[in-house]
Amino acid sequence: MVARIGIGGCPHSLGGVRVPELPEVETVKRGLSRHLLANRVISVECRRDGLRFPFPKDMAASIEGRNIKELERRAKYLLIHLEGELTWICHLGMSGRFTIHEDGQPPQGMFEKGGDGRGKHDHVVFEMEDGCYVVYTDHRRFGVMDIAVTGKVSEHKLLRNIGPEPLSESFDGSFLRKVLEKRNSPIKTALLDQRVVAGLGNIYVCEALHISGISPKRKASRISLQRYVDLVAAVKEVLFASIEVGGSTLQDFAGVDGDLGYFPASFRVYGREGEDCIVEDCRGIIARFEQSGRSTFHCPVCQR
Repeated sequence: MVARIGIGGCPHSLGGVRVPELPEVETVKRGLSRHLLANRVISVECRRDGLRFPFPKDMAASIEGRNIKELERRAKYLLIHLEGELTWICHLGMSGRFTIHEDGQPPQGMFEKGGDGRGKHDHVVFEMEDGCYVVYTDHRRFGVMDIAVTGKVSEHKLLRNIGPEPLSESFDGSFLRKVLEKRNSPIKTALLDQRVVAGLGNIYVCEALHISGISPKRKASRISLQRYVDLVAAVKEVLFASIEVGGSTLQDFAGVDGDLGYFPASFRVYGREGEDCIVEDCRGIIARFEQSGRSTFHCPVCQR
């Protein structure tokens, strides 16, 4: 049995492969947990010196022989907590994915695009105690792997400046209002700042702003507390919905390919330029414009 768990191609990349968003990374984490949790890493083979950044020189030796105690997601990073107080930090970049081979045999020539352990983009291969092999494939090599002391992982240079998780209790309307009350940047731009909130990406910001009826052009400092309360509720609604859809694709790993966690049929505005707004009694047409280098989709009638 083979499970391909990752990002791969994106049906809504709008001209290119995009960075995975929080629900997609959460889906990958849940999929990996089924195979790796409480399993021991027997061997690690690094096929190159690094991805976006060099691997730590002792990465393979640090991981080998350790049980995997827990898998966690922090923003868009996967944190694989190992026994002995070490954490393996992974980021999928734009095209990273894990392929799991469960038949107890070394992977051989199953995928034309890699994942069989022999492709030129198969950069890390590790064997687990239960006999499965895991291949990390990354065509663009924008992924990241590093090792940190578990108790100090929040201080790691990649994680230390990240804001609260959007699904946590600490992320509420009062918090968001306090953080943004003096910002004159558009609310869409402010929400994409990882120092404000962790892992919130372009698609789901567009969706949440539409649900809450807030224009992506409105200055963050010009939004009332009640509208921030509504916005936070919308953020959590759209993330939970996407995670639920992504989770449902993991029930049968035999059929999993690279396109996990997307729910295009449920998009309210994203990718719907020129179509009717779905809000009842709204006669608006979904528009798209560039904002801080990103495509912003919104309804110019009901979002104010």
